[in-house]
Amino acid sequence: MRTIVMKRRAVALLGVGVLALSACGGPAGGGSDGSDGASDGGTAGDAAAPETDRTEVAALSPRIVLAHEGGVTTLDSSDGSTVGSSDVEGYVRLNPAGDGRHVAVSASDAITMYDTGLLAQGHGDHFHYYVQDPALTDLSVPAPMPGHVVPHGDRTALFADGTGDITLIDPTALVDGDLGILEETSTEAPHHGVAVPLSDGGLLVTQGTEDERHTVQALDADGNVTAETDDCPGVHGEAAAKPTESGDVISLGCENGSVIYRDGEFHKVAIDGDFQRSGNQKGHEDSSIVLADHKVEADPEGGAEHPTEIALIDTSDNTQQIVDLGSEYWFRSLDRGPNGEALVLTADGELNILDPESGEILHEVPVTGEWTEPDNWQEAGPMMSVADGTAFVVDPAAQKLTMVDVASGEIYRELDLPVVPHEIQVTTGTASGEYEIAPGADEHDDAEASEHDDHDESEASDAGGHEEHEGDAEHEDHDH
Repeated sequence: MRTIVMKRRAVALLGVGVLALSACGGPAGGGSDGSDGASDGGTAGDAAAPETDRTEVAALSPRIVLAHEGGVTTLDSSDGSTVGSSDVEGYVRLNPAGDGRHVAVSASDAITMYDTGLLAQGHGDHFHYYVQDPALTDLSVPAPMPGHVVPHGDRTALFADGTGDITLIDPTALVDGDLGILEETSTEAPHHGVAVPLSDGGLLVTQGTEDERHTVQALDADGNVTAETDDCPGVHGEAAAKPTESGDVISLGCENGSVIYRDGEFHKVAIDGDFQRSGNQKGHEDSSIVLADHKVEADPEGGAEHPTEIALIDTSDNTQQIVDLGSEYWFRSLDRGPNGEALVLTADGELNILDPESGEILHEVPVTGEWTEPDNWQEAGPMMSVADGTAFVVDPAAQKLTMVDVASGEIYRELDLPVVPHEIQVTTGTASGEYEIAPGADEHDDAEASEHDDHDESEASDAGGHEEHEGDAEHEDHDH
């Protein structure tokens, strides 16, 4: 059974044409192979899988990648079947690699690319679709204490907390079995930091030490500092919002209100009181609003604050709206919908879908049992990955995954999980995850679309920001 390719919005897909399900023959292009383990780094010229390892299909079903104790498991979203599993030593974290096919796996002092085995290949005015077995590749970057992985624009930045090293890659090179390393640079000192690629070829980067961090710099394509702020104590968490005519808009979390990079300058968000931390942020490329957590206790009882309020940060005028959801949430609770909807999983078991402009709750969807935040952030807890139009919600305690249509708030599929996951990513085979239907294709697609109309699920976009966490003794919300 294959799922849907119909899409409610017509979106140009990286200039490679429009979706048509008709085939016209011809071989597939290259792709990453399925080696069982990660090597100690570099690119691999032989990482492209032979064409005979591929199968052409009429449409792609999004694949659900789960990190769990012992490794990574990938499921077909149409029926929950396991399509691949790889052993990985150590605690495993997942991030989008930026091409819609690969997932960046952080573990054991390295960031290694995991090929989920989906390929949508443009061919003139239509696409061909191929699947192969998912597997861990040998495309790996050494990264002591691997940290944030941030796709933005046409580049992806990999950050190593243990060294401060930053590796910038071209994610489109991954399909050819190459890391596509564009640049390697470093911060002044190792720290729990982040780098965000800018569309003008520059880079947004934090500076700090293991003891403190409060500085963010904007660098041009030559590495020169063009803007800087040191008014961001405890800088943590970033999200890209709708750009202006001048370029990128990036929000970063601080402990005295967020800071916004816009029009080449840094702007401070005013807060009530002396302390307000939004260290976990989610953005959307078509919305000026950034969804963030909202913490107001500098020294919370028990060492961790359990907020019920979220912040909706307006990056256009450096203001924020606070919304009380009436139930606790944690760092894995936040994401964005296809039209910028703000999504929050709360401990009462509901998925709250909000209008980011007004803060109005549009839908409250029961998706899990009641839960409490784990004492240790590495432990499994409710989480989700929004893949264009669908929220894939995991309830680890029940080993269930629920798919929710974001626009309607309706549950349309539930799956049993073969593992107890602590992280999730969903891929579709395209960087945006959105397909434009070619004229006349509708009648051809009706049979496929009837299973679940209007769901072409996507990889989290590069505007989505990096998922953070709670509860390290050294850094509250420190996640690596």
